[in-house]
Amino acid sequence: MATATSESPAGGAQLGSLPADAISYEDLYARWERGNWSATELDFSEDARQWREDFTEFERTAAIWNYCLFFWGEDAVADNLSPYIDAAPREEQKYFLTTQQVDEARHAVFFKRFMQEVCGIGDGSMASGLQAIKPQLTPGFRKIFDRLDRMADELRADRSPAKLAAAVTLYHVVIEASLAQPGQHFICNYLEKRDQLPAFRAGMQNIAADEQRHIGFGVKLLADLKREDPVGVPRAVARLLNDVTRYTAQVLMPPDWDERYITVFGSSYEEVGVEGVTSMTTKLRSAGMPVDTLPGPAVLPPGLSPLELTKRGRELAKANILGVREAPSRRDPETIALLFDMIRRQVNPDHGLKRATTFQWEFTDPDVPVWHLTVDNGSSTVEQGEAPRADVRLRLSWQDWVDIVGERLDPRRALATGRLRPRGNPLALMKLGKVFPRA
Repeated sequence: MATATSESPAGGAQLGSLPADAISYEDLYARWERGNWSATELDFSEDARQWREDFTEFERTAAIWNYCLFFWGEDAVADNLSPYIDAAPREEQKYFLTTQQVDEARHAVFFKRFMQEVCGIGDGSMASGLQAIKPQLTPGFRKIFDRLDRMADELRADRSPAKLAAAVTLYHVVIEASLAQPGQHFICNYLEKRDQLPAFRAGMQNIAADEQRHIGFGVKLLADLKREDPVGVPRAVARLLNDVTRYTAQVLMPPDWDERYITVFGSSYEEVGVEGVTSMTTKLRSAGMPVDTLPGPAVLPPGLSPLELTKRGRELAKANILGVREAPSRRDPETIALLFDMIRRQVNPDHGLKRATTFQWEFTDPDVPVWHLTVDNGSSTVEQGEAPRADVRLRLSWQDWVDIVGERLDPRRALATGRLRPRGNPLALMKLGKVFPRA
């Protein structure tokens, strides 16, 4: 058990100095015992009546879309938790993770029952329910849970503190704290206000309590892992976040971006998104790894509030710039300006340039104007139009540049195939990878 002490492990924060140190693994286990509940004893008969009689057709459609993400997610996390148990270095951590796996299985049973007994989805078996809801999964959801599948395989092969920290960041910080918890609050809030679906509401409240315990454990484990490897763990956490955060705006992406799927229940995409961003940054800070201190490319564009980040993420996802691209990317002036402002904000401060350097994009598309970025000591500026003197000129199509930014096109492949043609100062060209680093 981690106990408060004045001793400081090499390279790490003092034990007892972080919010995560205020709780022990034994206490988390005891909370699990006290909080046990049954997914099979809930009576959904009144829920079924209200579902038929009190919900409109569109409300049922919108609710099913949202609940499907939870049903699939709970099954997926239950399936993928075993390698976390094996990789945990301490018995107390293994025991708690075992209780978490039980929780996740219970959550999946709860959603399967609700979907079949109230919504009429599936034949009562887990397989039929999951198969029926699969078409409802959003593009961002699929990407992040595909990453969870791969992470489980990676963790089986590599049980190092850094790999375990990346896995915990994905599972406990991104999926549970940043995505699931805000969604649970959204559902519980509107069901409480409307006094609807009593059994489902009770189950969701129990799930929210379970997830809060899981998240607390993940934050504590991250803090302990960082003390064990103060260099490798933050680097692994940063790489993981840079790998998946570009998809988060598309997780709660309603069909055809019709936000009535959320607003019909009295909330908004922005409200849920702000809670998700705030939760992620708070949990990382509590683990001793504030997001703006992580090494490598900035995980979030600096200088923006959670609301601004949420709005920009949605607009860039809707424009087919961030995340999964389902159509050609938009190229209207507002979208182009938004993308270049994001690029400006995410210039690596450790770029190594000795003087002010200007990079200019000269697009092959006749309807996309020239833009240039000037990187100077401690600041960067971006403007539309040709620079008086450009040190580096990058010629390529707008779509290829967007796909490079969205990490759908490897810039090395673009160079090798002639789709990206840089020219200019050789020293500045050599610094391109440093100015715009990949995770």
